[in-house]
Amino acid sequence: MEKTAAGNAQYIHDEKNISSQDLPPDLPDGRRKSTALNIVENPLRRVSQEQAAADAKAFAESHGMPEHASLFGRAALVARDPLRFESLSELDEHERNALVYERDHKWHGPKMLWYSIGLCAIGAATQGWDQTGSNGANLSFPQEFGIAGKGRDEWIVGIVNAIIFLTAGLIGAFIVDPLNHYFGRRGEIFITACCLTATPIGSAFAKSWQGLFAARFVMGIGIGAKNATVPIYSAEMAPARIRGALVMFWQLWVVVGIFLGFCANVIVKDVGPIAWRLQLGSAFIPSFILGIGIFFCPESPRWLMKHDRHAEGFQSMTRLRAHPIIAARDFYYSWVIYEEELKEARGAGYFSRLWDCFAVPRIRRANYGASTVMIAQQMCGINIISFYSSTIFENVGYTATQALYASLGYGAIQVVSTIPTLFLIDTKGRRTLTLITFPLMCIFLLAAGLSLLNTSGSKGAQIGPVVLFVYLFTICYSLGEGPVAFQYSAEVFPTIQREQGMAWAVCINNTFAGILSLTFPRMKTVMTPTGAFGFYAGLNLIAWFMIFCFVRETKQLTLEELDQVFSVPTKDFISYELTVWLPYFIKRHIFRQNIPKPPPIISKAESSIDSP
Repeated sequence: MEKTAAGNAQYIHDEKNISSQDLPPDLPDGRRKSTALNIVENPLRRVSQEQAAADAKAFAESHGMPEHASLFGRAALVARDPLRFESLSELDEHERNALVYERDHKWHGPKMLWYSIGLCAIGAATQGWDQTGSNGANLSFPQEFGIAGKGRDEWIVGIVNAIIFLTAGLIGAFIVDPLNHYFGRRGEIFITACCLTATPIGSAFAKSWQGLFAARFVMGIGIGAKNATVPIYSAEMAPARIRGALVMFWQLWVVVGIFLGFCANVIVKDVGPIAWRLQLGSAFIPSFILGIGIFFCPESPRWLMKHDRHAEGFQSMTRLRAHPIIAARDFYYSWVIYEEELKEARGAGYFSRLWDCFAVPRIRRANYGASTVMIAQQMCGINIISFYSSTIFENVGYTATQALYASLGYGAIQVVSTIPTLFLIDTKGRRTLTLITFPLMCIFLLAAGLSLLNTSGSKGAQIGPVVLFVYLFTICYSLGEGPVAFQYSAEVFPTIQREQGMAWAVCINNTFAGILSLTFPRMKTVMTPTGAFGFYAGLNLIAWFMIFCFVRETKQLTLEELDQVFSVPTKDFISYELTVWLPYFIKRHIFRQNIPKPPPIISKAESSIDSP
């Protein structure tokens, strides 16, 4: 399955070990084949046009869709050669026009696609809103429950804040598979929405810190299960060309939830002793909307396919695509690759599939990448700001009210800075954005920590630099790691292991978020705030190196084509990045030498074509 390169020799590599002779040597329009070291091959190109169409018709007839057999035959021809569909005589005028319009209008899609993606994004606001609700509540609930002291009390405050992430990672993420299996993506989302509607209200009525801890314990289970399913559901519905941007609505609405949570904190700040209860309880709003709205969404076509409900899956796909020919193309191509995945699967049981995430080379490499971006999200230090910004700002000299307003500014900056990434994530790519922004985050977080040492001058001179560098750090995070983490993890695993892979990634992310939330109150006392900021600044550099080694580019590839991206051995990928890409980058962009760009290590067969 794997073919190793010798030195920098150019070779074509995929899961079937095709050679350059297996691909057309000359294209009709005179363009050259890509010089990429590894080609993402379209498996439908292994057979003739006639055979591809016949296979697709047989698929429709054998899976309860005989009335669509002819449509699937034409769709297979489009999927086989997606860049040259206009030359296919089998297509009628309406189908050809629909495909041309899709090609020329990147953001074209039916209302149901936008509704479904948008509704899932609203569910993400629950997590952001709860983070900021507890952020504001940290200013007052410790006093109410008599845990505002040092030492033991700091650990109690930490565990109350952290428990939702610990249970999300260690419990919630791992009940995703049975919930998805028995209830589907929509059913699982509805169940978790009900949980996340009830538990914030329970938090608001807590009579002791133990009661608050119990409510947040259950809330974390719901958050973990939701976090592992909603990004998968979004990724399975979205077209490949804009999947990154559409699924990134998850991160956009996480930060919208953060902003709305800060707004709620400011609105209720003057209501007296119950302010923290309202701050925690208001987080039920987005989950309530999600629970009602999910009834009107279609089930995931890929989930239905996985459960042998192909006719229903195709009907679901037609609601998510602008024309039947587009729906049939995407659905059939997904099925072709799914059948290939079944040949690689080692076991059908839950634990067998979970073990495959570490044992099967292709899935293990995806796991490397997903785990890296998930743990990097916590290593960068953004959540010390999300969880404790009001406390940090109060400690540097702001009043409680001023600290809430400064945190509100932090939330607003996250929202505004995330919006440009909607357009960058599918053009510049996930890997590029993170490699650019992590060094900048390191610099700005370290600068914010060092600014805390300034105790002379006016109050503005002391506080201003801290706030400025925290805001600059937030902008860099919102342009890179913030949107990438859940987007990348939701797309890199094959269909069979998608629930298990995402569950593991969510476990990594939330467990480390819990550790961060638990330890930071004590860390800033023992290490001082400057030491804590410096510690996380150093972790940014380690995270950058991990991303450089293990995160592969996935932009504008279908979920199925990613199988071949991860067929390249890790040692070959790292060798290429260190010996080919990095020297080129230094010479071209630092020393400004005019040298040719080296061939990429991975390129898509249909689009990896150079002009003569």
